[in-house]
Amino acid sequence: MQFKNHGMAMALHALLLGSASLSVQAFAPSFGTRVNKASFTPSSLVDYRTNVVKQYATVVADDTTEEEQCITSPGSQNPWEVHKFGGASLADAGLYRTVGDLLIKESAGRNDCGPIPTMAVVSARGGMTDQLVKVMDSALVDFEEAKSVLSTAVGGVIELLKELAPPEITDPIEERFRQDEKDILSVVQSLRMINTVPAVTMEVVSGYGEIWSAQTLYAYLKTKGVPCDWIDAREILVVKGDSSGLGEKGAASTGGVVPLWAETASRMANWWNTVGKENGFLDLDYTTTSPIVVITGFVATTANGVPTTLKRSGSDYSATVFAKLTGSGRVTMWKNTDGVYTADPRRVPEAFPIASLKYDEAMELAYFGAQVLHPSAMIPCIDDSIPVYVRNIFNPAFEGTVIQGRCQSLKESNTLGRIRNWRSKGGEIPIKGITSVDKIALVTLEGASVIGGASAAERFMGAMADAAINVLIITQASSESSITVAVPENEGEAALAALKNAFELELSRSTINSVSVLPEMSIVAIVGEGMAMKSGVSATFMSSMSRANVNIRLIAQGSSERQVAVVVDAKDTSRALRAAHMAFTLSETTASVAILGSTGYLGSALVRQLDSQKERLAENLGVDMRVNIAATSKKMLVAENMNGINLSSLSDDIRGDAAKDFDLDAITNEMEADVNPLRVIIDCTNSEDVAGYYEQWLSAGINIISPGRKGASGPLDMYQRCIELQKENSVYWQYESSVGAALPIITTLKDLADTGDNILALRGSVSGALAYVFSEFSEEMPFSEALGRAVEKGYTENDLREDLSGLDTARKVVVLARQIGLDVDVKDVEVESLLPEGLADKVYEGVEGKTALDAALIEDVKAIDEAMLKRYQEAKANDANLRYKFTIDRESGKCSVSLQAVSKKDPLFRLKKNENLVEFVTTRYEESPMIIKGAAAGPELAATGIFADLLRVTRAFSSLQS
Repeated sequence: MQFKNHGMAMALHALLLGSASLSVQAFAPSFGTRVNKASFTPSSLVDYRTNVVKQYATVVADDTTEEEQCITSPGSQNPWEVHKFGGASLADAGLYRTVGDLLIKESAGRNDCGPIPTMAVVSARGGMTDQLVKVMDSALVDFEEAKSVLSTAVGGVIELLKELAPPEITDPIEERFRQDEKDILSVVQSLRMINTVPAVTMEVVSGYGEIWSAQTLYAYLKTKGVPCDWIDAREILVVKGDSSGLGEKGAASTGGVVPLWAETASRMANWWNTVGKENGFLDLDYTTTSPIVVITGFVATTANGVPTTLKRSGSDYSATVFAKLTGSGRVTMWKNTDGVYTADPRRVPEAFPIASLKYDEAMELAYFGAQVLHPSAMIPCIDDSIPVYVRNIFNPAFEGTVIQGRCQSLKESNTLGRIRNWRSKGGEIPIKGITSVDKIALVTLEGASVIGGASAAERFMGAMADAAINVLIITQASSESSITVAVPENEGEAALAALKNAFELELSRSTINSVSVLPEMSIVAIVGEGMAMKSGVSATFMSSMSRANVNIRLIAQGSSERQVAVVVDAKDTSRALRAAHMAFTLSETTASVAILGSTGYLGSALVRQLDSQKERLAENLGVDMRVNIAATSKKMLVAENMNGINLSSLSDDIRGDAAKDFDLDAITNEMEADVNPLRVIIDCTNSEDVAGYYEQWLSAGINIISPGRKGASGPLDMYQRCIELQKENSVYWQYESSVGAALPIITTLKDLADTGDNILALRGSVSGALAYVFSEFSEEMPFSEALGRAVEKGYTENDLREDLSGLDTARKVVVLARQIGLDVDVKDVEVESLLPEGLADKVYEGVEGKTALDAALIEDVKAIDEAMLKRYQEAKANDANLRYKFTIDRESGKCSVSLQAVSKKDPLFRLKKNENLVEFVTTRYEESPMIIKGAAAGPELAATGIFADLLRVTRAFSSLQS
């Protein structure tokens, strides 16, 4: 049958056949569809799928023994090369020109190798297939709408055609397009008579997009004077398959369609020796030029002449089939990305192109959702070892990804020798990519041990096969013979009904516990040949899920060791992908950070440090500190797509139009929805309201850094719940900087305790503000004036009454006391206040702003200057210095803070301006206590402590991925 002059007869012929079953059936099973229940033994799907590929390959190999013929180009020293272009590459006239020019350039040859005979397999123009499907969907409801949609589609194609070529080229093509429109309308009218749209009819009509696209590209090539022609693949490609329709949009399934190789090769050779000869292709001087043949992708014909398709995304299959027919040297799949990526860059922005893949790796990636090629589309290239290149049409200079070669078999892997940990190979990454399948449901049969595991498994899979359920993953538990399969979400209820029917008697007798379906799941898989015989790969993968707070519902690994797959909640898919990508060092460790109190003294200092160190962190530590939320007490900024805020302009931006009103619930929702696996909230506010959210954040798997003391010294029951929550959710609550700024005081306490030392007592001074005041205070400088200088330097709290009353120091003492096992609250600390009487609760009417309040307070503090001078003189008379000292006694549980005159024997005697000092009296350090001392006042030092806490969290996250 000749389709280039198709007319009403062909359309009606297809319509009449549409309601009947095709006589030619595919005998090669499609991936993950119908399971042979008689031969089924429970195992992971990988082994099952491997067997299917072998069966499929055997069918193809057997068929090709019957007089297969390939085109040979007379005089050409180069084999054919096939290029495939998808709809996104053919969306408008400019892109058709880009494709045409690219083909001319590619056919001219590379590296002085001479001209290359070239084939271009094209999909429909972007969106065209959907328009034609809409025509058919509207046919039974509204004929005028179907007619209008078709007219718009054809009109658009003709308009585009006329942009590309002059009338002498386009007129005959336009005439064919108009005839096609009439044929399709005839089909649409006929459908109203039978009130249904047969699958085969849908396939016939939807295939016109490729037919028009091929002729459009051909028209442009004609204007360039290159030897060219176009082929309607329905005249060449003969297949065995069913009439199950197009398949879902976005799917990449050839639906069990298998070429009849001998017949197809014969037709290809016949075309070459007739039409090709008429075009002069056989007489070309292949040392100077070569032909370009444009072929329709997606469409084919059955053995009995019925037009059909290779299903959605079938143009890839068309390309590899014609590559095999022509003995091509390579196939290039032109996409709008730089090759096959390590992960979906829309979900993992840090993903990057993979340089090379084995066929088996590419098939695994494709099976689990990666936009590579469908496994069956690779088989023609595997048979003849034809490399497949995936390149970017918008960046043709980039080499992209090459797919070639086979992975070692399981037998070969097992003979290689000893097992080694994957990290011991000097940084060689065992996986090639991470991918996912969305819209999955888990169907489970529980408690089948009573009827016998083997029998239950056979009946389970038989029910799936009888209901034509697409089984993606299979797992079976040894205890109670529970069986779970992953299926497409839209088949979940059908699978459940099939199981209920198959086990109706057992369910009625309660010999089986239950059957259930769990929707809204996704499969996440890691793929790579390097996983074989390498220990620690699964551990790294599973640990990364744990660190990202992603719950694993199901685990499966094939015996080939080329992939490990897990099923997770759909809402966690992106976070799981990013976590796995980081874990195998395929990308930097990204910390998604929210800073509350970002423009205060402390927050501003932290922002400056993060901004100045960003490049160094990325280069030296492989860490991307990404501040996605910044907030003040009134406003907040949220980064678009959580890609980071510009820190250098934060102080201006947070006062601009992009800022929103401060809302802790909104911040919580943003952080919970953030798909980055490492999320950190830094609380620089010292606010009780903010501390009240700690439990919710820790429960959601969000890490917290709190330099303020409202959490770590807050109500004991809240503190204890937070400690438990961080353990339960494998997250961190860091508050090292809450005592001593950047000094490693809390870390040292933990290290001493972890190594078995017994803390007997702690003492020292942890108020940098008061350390400065008592270092400056003298007979020449009154106490109030020294306090004023401390305020000017930014050493005091927002309300300096917290410093003078001892409340700030008492909170720090509570933090330390809780670290050594004392269950104390702030009210349990004996505190000597330095505030003048009545000042603690005084309300300053008409005083606005911190500066004015500080000035008013300092004025009132002058009331104690004389008393403080007297204490100073008494201390000096005894050769001592005044210090605001704390003591924690482990045995008695007593905690106290007071102003003391310390002698020269006391380490605090030589305490300098703005320093903190903590003396550790332990079993090991009883005679000569350990001392940690250093500068600890001011926002810059405090910010350094926060930064260090942030790095600790990041390092801990990274290390626990392995």
